[in-house]
Amino acid sequence: MLKNKTNKIYVAGHTGLVGSAIVRSLQSRGHNETELILRTRRELDLTNQEAVRKFFKNERPTHVYLAAAKVGGISANMNYPAEFIWQNILIAANVIEAAFSNGVNKLLFLGSSCIYPKMAKQPMQEQALLTGNLEPSNEPYAIAKIAGIKMCESYNRQYSKSHGIDFRSLMPTNLYGPNDNFHPTNSHVIPALIRRIHEAKIKDSPTVTIWGSGNQRREFLYVDDMADASIHVMGLDKETYLKHTKEMISHINVGTGTDVTIKSLAEIISDVVGFNGKLLFDASKPEGTPRKLMDNAKINSLGWKPKMPLDEGLSITYQEFLKNYGN
Repeated sequence: MLKNKTNKIYVAGHTGLVGSAIVRSLQSRGHNETELILRTRRELDLTNQEAVRKFFKNERPTHVYLAAAKVGGISANMNYPAEFIWQNILIAANVIEAAFSNGVNKLLFLGSSCIYPKMAKQPMQEQALLTGNLEPSNEPYAIAKIAGIKMCESYNRQYSKSHGIDFRSLMPTNLYGPNDNFHPTNSHVIPALIRRIHEAKIKDSPTVTIWGSGNQRREFLYVDDMADASIHVMGLDKETYLKHTKEMISHINVGTGTDVTIKSLAEIISDVVGFNGKLLFDASKPEGTPRKLMDNAKINSLGWKPKMPLDEGLSITYQEFLKNYGN
């Protein structure tokens, strides 16, 4: 995004993993506190339609990064399906509608790779959306994210010419990095493994048991790379964006183009943490989709590629964990 003194940029979810990275990236590009509009969950409940409408009417942002969401790993998605679908649909609906109603022309909605069918052909292309059944364990979250994509598309279809709006969507692969959620049971795979393996090291435990066979494959992207991709895509001119997307397949994948088994990931994290015990895998536990690798040809053709190697990103993330949770 080009720096412009008239910009007022609202980052929804700025305290979370992705939102905080977007704020860091914007600040590194010279956007100061007078241009950035930030509200914590306590200050603005995005599931409250009236509060969101009032906020947009008063603040009048020119750009919106919609990174706010209720997120979690397999366990959280299975235990709280109603909360995941309800909160995430409301967040998307309230913010997108209020943005349109109050003159926001540029909005970026951030989704998730879980929007694709469980057995989608690998690597997953954007056009695979809605071509098959979703992974049951995170179906409610995925449906909410699909709704957000389709809201952006529908508003563009109806109001792009009459109101000049330009709402875009990015679908990141599995993200990790500083400011992640390291909750003992409700976190994603990387923070969950970092915490469990670290605790095993501290307790001098001989083993760590991990859900699933360890054979499932996942792609991981460092969150600051995702922030860079978000700002890069937001800054593309409309003609370029439309040239690389379709009216009803307008979202763009963001990933690294490579994946690893969960077993290999756990071994790398063990090395980073310094855990010398044995890793055990419980195949009786749910492990989700067998493989989730994104086709990143589109984002690459738009001039963006990731920079952070997985082992280096995991090392940085572990140091952040130690700083905040290590004692």
